[in-house]
Amino acid sequence: MPRTVSDWRDDIFAALKAAEIRQVGYVPDAGHTRLIEHVHADADIRAIALTSEEEGIGLAAGPWLGGQRVALLMQSSGVGNCINMLSLAKTCRFPLTMLVTMRGEWGEFNPWQVPMGTKTQAALELMDVLVYRVERPEDAGETVAAALDIAFNGGLATAVLLSQRLIGAKRWVK
Repeated sequence: MPRTVSDWRDDIFAALKAAEIRQVGYVPDAGHTRLIEHVHADADIRAIALTSEEEGIGLAAGPWLGGQRVALLMQSSGVGNCINMLSLAKTCRFPLTMLVTMRGEWGEFNPWQVPMGTKTQAALELMDVLVYRVERPEDAGETVAAALDIAFNGGLATAVLLSQRLIGAKRWVK
């Protein structure tokens, strides 16, 4: 009997459920579409559309104080919007996990995505965020689970960078 292969986004959603995530903040992004759909379809998780990525840092703080766990979904270009707000997570020591779809890497068609895409990991690390990277579909769920564990067990900020090779390069079409 052939083995059924799950989609890596399903594995990430399973990791969110296992970690008892109750709210997911996101800025709409094609790379997160399937994950966002899963969140919207689940009655146990509140999906919150953000107008800007830095709003998500505050979103993570409030529910944590009220006993709920939050995860954030964003694109690498949005990480630049969060840099100042990451000081809130560091100073207040609340858990923060960001799942970041990468742009400006392998197969990028848009040169505007390259500057932030090539510096996303360094920028996060400068703000004392623990950064994990996923290149292979089979590593996605386990890596997200590990990032959630260390964030919630240690009151730390983590980010999982979902590589452009993993999510698929966007193609410019007329």
